[in-house]
Amino acid sequence: MKKNLITIIIAAVLVVIFALLLFTFQVRQSEVAVLTTFGKPADKNIDQPNLYFKWPWPIQQVYRFDQRVQNFEDKYSENFTRDHNIIVASVYVGWRISDASRFFQAWRDGSVVAAQQQLETMLRSATLAVIGKHDLSDLINPDPSQLKFDAIEQEIQQKVESELAANNYGMSIDFLGFKKLGLPEQVTQSVFNRMKSERQKDISKAQYSGEAEADKIKSAAKREAADMIANAQAAATRIEGEGVAEAAKTLTVFQQNPELAVYQLQLKALQSSLNHKATLILDERTPPFTLFQNLPGEPKTK
Repeated sequence: MKKNLITIIIAAVLVVIFALLLFTFQVRQSEVAVLTTFGKPADKNIDQPNLYFKWPWPIQQVYRFDQRVQNFEDKYSENFTRDHNIIVASVYVGWRISDASRFFQAWRDGSVVAAQQQLETMLRSATLAVIGKHDLSDLINPDPSQLKFDAIEQEIQQKVESELAANNYGMSIDFLGFKKLGLPEQVTQSVFNRMKSERQKDISKAQYSGEAEADKIKSAAKREAADMIANAQAAATRIEGEGVAEAAKTLTVFQQNPELAVYQLQLKALQSSLNHKATLILDERTPPFTLFQNLPGEPKTK
């Protein structure tokens, strides 16, 4: 009796498990599912993690897709720039399934391989078209400020996104950028020579501008120096004239009183002799030391 009960319990559990496998399905956090009924997908995607009910095959069938970002790198391809140079480029892209139902219908049974192959073709075409609108100096340039990587990458991404939306592939681009850039070996040296020539032209132009600016500064300095010298000479002439006029006034006084002139000259001579601390032994009868004769409080000399 106990064995029969255990057998029944086991059989019931197996039936429940089998029923769950037939009539339910689970969606994980990183998945999005498409439920088809007789091969026709439902309009609504199932993107919330949970346990869902379904009718068993062949009535309904579940297709699961990874909704995380998928990385993809294009192969090396040669592209012509606007100035007729060849550049080898490789582009990487991060894409995801934005609409699982549309993705399932666009690609047979939602084939990720087929979608990625088509994306590779679109990416190569967009890269060729966008690079063809730019010069080589926008991608390879010794001056970082002249590079236009961000703008070119954005143009390629917009072109690919527009094509994906126009074809309703149920895919979107999260990021895109250049993986590698290079020049074919046969044109590398000629391109470098041309870039060197262009840099030399820029150097010559900068040198010419610098010399012209230096000449302007020198000319301005010479003019300013000439003005300063002329102003100084005018001031000197004015001061000299004032001194001559003042001397002329003094000369008139001295002409009227010669003794005063002699006395002043003697005072100046005496002042010059006593400018430094010194002990002098002098003859009072020798000018200008005659001034020490007949000082107040001393007996008069004959």
